[in-house]
Amino acid sequence: MQMAGYDFEALSLDVEESYPDTLSAWEVAEHLAVKKASAYTPLSNEILITCDTVVILDEEVLEKPRDFADALQMLNRLNGRQHTVVSGLCIKTSTGLKSLSDRTQVQFLHLTEEELTHYIERYKPYDKAGSYGVQEWLGMVGVEYIRGSFYNVMGLPIHRLYQELTRELER
Repeated sequence: MQMAGYDFEALSLDVEESYPDTLSAWEVAEHLAVKKASAYTPLSNEILITCDTVVILDEEVLEKPRDFADALQMLNRLNGRQHTVVSGLCIKTSTGLKSLSDRTQVQFLHLTEEELTHYIERYKPYDKAGSYGVQEWLGMVGVEYIRGSFYNVMGLPIHRLYQELTRELER
């Protein structure tokens, strides 16, 4: 946000990241971003931005890993394959709410079990959907290509946010 030229204040919102089983994998991230936005009511001069990011493989949401074994299992599933990262974005003001999502295709190279283990032990990706951060070692050595926004994979589709904020501020 700062690199894009915005001054902002980070808020900590305690929101359970659960969602109905009836949602398709493609709707989860936007649903969670809206759910987070519902936990705070902006003042008249505030714009609240909430976001959530999920990794989808074979129509299934890969959430944050519970432990080492879960992280290794997820990375083995992603290994050598293409998956989709979906970030849901919500912009809320005192007068309204807009939500959207952005998709990015990510192709992983095939990494060895030792490389995957090294990544988990060193970077501890337990707070990351799909068990990886594209901005970390695994992204540098294990991502063959990305089709879409790199920043979306990092967890905030800043290009979409910029477009929406520019429209909002022009009103």
